Amino acid sequence: MILETNTYKDALIADIQVKEANLTVSDSFKDEMTALIDKGNKYIIVNFEKVMYVDSSFLGALVSSLKYAIANKAEIDVAGLNKDVAGLFQLIRLNKAFKIHASAVEAATNKS
Repeated sequence: MILETNTYKDALIADIQVKEANLTVSDSFKDEMTALIDKGNKYIIVNFEKVMYVDSSFLGALVSSLKYAIANKAEIDVAGLNKDVAGLFQLIRLNKAFKIHASAVEAATNKS
């Protein structure tokens, strides 16, 4: 399991449980996200709080999950990005595709 989930308000918080989000975990992440969307979750916050490193394959899986969510009338936001990962999101303009929040709780609280 790459994700550990819990519910807060109307959001499902999906905490990534690995320090390195890379090719070795990207397919599992995408499968788990698809399953969460298929279960009817409409607002998912992907929490990167434990993640120190992200590679392009994992970001591809994240974008693929977003496309699947949109097709199923769901939303995905991200939270808890460290300075390096946040910089990468800005560099490749993922900050335009995802709402980025300081923390998962803040994202769920401000959703209303």
